[in-house]
Amino acid sequence: MTRKHSLYLHAAAICVAGCLAWIPAPAQSAVPIKKNDIGGVVTSPNGPEAGVWVIAETLDLPTRYAKMVVTDDQGRYVVPDLPQAHYKVWVRGYGLIDSPKVDADPGKELDLTAVPAPNDAAAAQYYPAIYWYSMLKIPAADQFGGGSDIPANAKLSDWLNAIKNNGCIGCHQLGDIATRTVPASLGQFKSSQEAWARRVQSGQSGPTMVNIIAGQFNSTPIKYFADWTDRIAAGELPATKPQRPSGIERNIVVTTWDYADDKHYTHDEISTDKRHPTVNAYGRIFGSPEYSTDNIPILDPVKNVATTFHAPVRDEDMPYSLGPGYAADLKPLAPSPYWGKEQIWDTHINNHNSMFDEKGRLWLTAAVRGRKDPDFCGKNSDLPSAKLFPLTQSERQLAMLDPKTMKYTFVDTCFTTHHLQFAFDKDDTLWTSSGGGGGVVGWLDTKKFLATGDAEHSQGWTALIVDTAGTGKREGVAYTEPGQPLQPGKDMRIGRVFYAVMPSPVDGTVWGTVRTNPGSIVRINPGSNPPATALSEIYNVPMPGFGPRGGDIDSHGVVWVSLASGHLGSFDRRKCKGPLNGPTATGNQCPEGWSFYKYPGPGFAGIGDNSAESSYYTWVDQHNTLGLGNDVPISTGNLNDGLIAFAGGKMIVMKVPYPTGFYAKGMDGRIDDPNAGWKGRGVWTSSGDRVPWHQEGGLGMRPMIVHFQIRPNPLAD
Repeated sequence: MTRKHSLYLHAAAICVAGCLAWIPAPAQSAVPIKKNDIGGVVTSPNGPEAGVWVIAETLDLPTRYAKMVVTDDQGRYVVPDLPQAHYKVWVRGYGLIDSPKVDADPGKELDLTAVPAPNDAAAAQYYPAIYWYSMLKIPAADQFGGGSDIPANAKLSDWLNAIKNNGCIGCHQLGDIATRTVPASLGQFKSSQEAWARRVQSGQSGPTMVNIIAGQFNSTPIKYFADWTDRIAAGELPATKPQRPSGIERNIVVTTWDYADDKHYTHDEISTDKRHPTVNAYGRIFGSPEYSTDNIPILDPVKNVATTFHAPVRDEDMPYSLGPGYAADLKPLAPSPYWGKEQIWDTHINNHNSMFDEKGRLWLTAAVRGRKDPDFCGKNSDLPSAKLFPLTQSERQLAMLDPKTMKYTFVDTCFTTHHLQFAFDKDDTLWTSSGGGGGVVGWLDTKKFLATGDAEHSQGWTALIVDTAGTGKREGVAYTEPGQPLQPGKDMRIGRVFYAVMPSPVDGTVWGTVRTNPGSIVRINPGSNPPATALSEIYNVPMPGFGPRGGDIDSHGVVWVSLASGHLGSFDRRKCKGPLNGPTATGNQCPEGWSFYKYPGPGFAGIGDNSAESSYYTWVDQHNTLGLGNDVPISTGNLNDGLIAFAGGKMIVMKVPYPTGFYAKGMDGRIDDPNAGWKGRGVWTSSGDRVPWHQEGGLGMRPMIVHFQIRPNPLAD
């Protein structure tokens, strides 16, 4: 494998040779290990090093493999259950620079010598991205409302929403080494502002970046980003330092495997059925490559083998799922500093997400044809959904892959798909979101489809209709359209629809997030005869929260969402006091249902108590697959380089220490063996950054599958 190590890590390691002369020999280890373990003690001139990571990596297996653990309060460590191979082992931690890599084989004790950082600048290169990104200056209050080049109708929350998880950080991390510096390969410019104006045009996502920066804010953010990188280039360091892992964070075991390739990113992964997490035990993990490729990446975590499956489409002349109307272009808007003018993304299927069913079949939100819908979707159709809300086009549909036979089945839907989740019902109804547009939420009766193969009559969809008429029933098509004033006796249609989708295990309702500012969550009650009986309720996010993105629901029906405000938000409908339908039920009727929990990490200066964390998605561990208990919400810590669990009233950071720059978009938990204790369970995720070459190692780095486990103590094997 060809990989170009990040320059800052090499620079930080220059002192190693000089430092080793005065580092005393470490004490002999007394850590018991087994034949598949590597264990010992980590010391430095300061004594035992507690709360630092020990990393064991090998290239001897079919794909790159690494396992990482944290030392206990005496500096002891055990890296458990390693496949037989030759490993490079080293120490990384806050306040340190990387120690020299030592050759090791499982079954042998290995004491390690940590290397203190020679200065704060060297130490800071290992900080999570949030410590660097929080240095970005935010416009003062007087810059909003017409006091500057920022459009008069823009608010501070709009700005934060755009530069965090509902804008820039919805696609990639900011604050990593690749983004807090400006690559020389970008070109020569008269100013940093010119450089940034050119930078956001790079690659096949250039139009999306330009629209975020220029479309909403008249390019004003450019000067703030330029100032940020100028100050960093001049030597300014983060104002706060991260604390080493403590408590349960020291019990975390992180395992990584490379899969896919170095040009194509993955959006997500799936390992099991959310409702039945023992499905596909010890089985292969399937990735979703989104805009990048038609090759679905697959990892066998038992054999440590990464492969791909080339997903077909129905129409041979189907155009690429790239260009106008998509979040990626066919050709680069401007050359990439990494790939030049090369078109590296070339997808038709545009597979955004996948889910397993209880029989171990894989269902995908993937395009199977061009955008034009079949006639049965339109206004002359006999389908009940089409009569109420006819459709003419869809960007993604559904597909099914049988992992046993690798047979791929097309499921032609009228509605656009994005995320998908199975309901807790007799029909195994598969509910989908559209990502926000399209006007409807769709579903597929999978049992009917599997029995008949008839996609047309197995699907349905509904617009989001709120009972503002107050009658307790849907008034047909007698509703006001989005943006129109309410009219007595009429229901109200919500324009934007689901991004995340969450079937409730409690009452058969389906919830979703609506990505606006302040944003909302919406509840659909399908009723006895959907779509004719489907009614919705909308609940706006009150301050201090705003900007929902991904969310999930727990076994009690409480919804948990990632918010651009830097909070994990929860909504419990049982707490609502006022009427939930009628003319006042338009979004603000239940602020008492909301609770907010600030994410860890520093915040931006000058805007009060906040976290710069920009979490993309939250998933709820309903079945204790991680070991922290049932119904624990776990968020992607997109600037904390890992995942963040909220358990026992505390935020638990589960960091991927190597490579730096880890960024996830989703996760799921699987129980491989319910009788094997911590070893038989864990949470799976993948690196979902659209630019995997931004992580430590640079060009040549590939996406990863990551397994998080929590053992009872730092030495458990």
